[in-house]
Amino acid sequence: MLQLHTIKPNPGAKHRKKRLGNGESSGLGKTCGKGNKGQKARSGGTIRPGFEGGQMPLHRRLPKKGFNNTRFQDKILIVNLSQLERVFEAGATVDENTLRAAKLVQGPCDAVKLLGNGTLTKSLNVVVDFVSASAREKVTQAGGTVTVLSEA
Repeated sequence: MLQLHTIKPNPGAKHRKKRLGNGESSGLGKTCGKGNKGQKARSGGTIRPGFEGGQMPLHRRLPKKGFNNTRFQDKILIVNLSQLERVFEAGATVDENTLRAAKLVQGPCDAVKLLGNGTLTKSLNVVVDFVSASAREKVTQAGGTVTVLSEA
């Protein structure tokens, strides 16, 4: 049975620290387990990962693969209906400028997309670049209008 006074660490879980350079009879004196001479025997003598002694390393010998468009991709910022419900009054017009004023959209972006997460009880006039089907349905059910700039 496991009791507080019988608990002990698993075998091999605890290691005694290597005490280097404390005389030959310690087993780790003189060269301290580093062998004789060479780069790895010197202080600070480590080589960076991937270095192959001057030979062209494997990660540079192999070809690059794939495509990356992070520099050129459109940054689309997301706004949910729950955020509009919390911030805007009934009858308000919601566009990128009012979203920035309300701090719901921050930083540079190419487009704003409205998603249908949450509920909407107020009628709002929403002008965005993209809108999901559920968001469009919920806004119109609440008595509001949705204008999509990418369709206009």
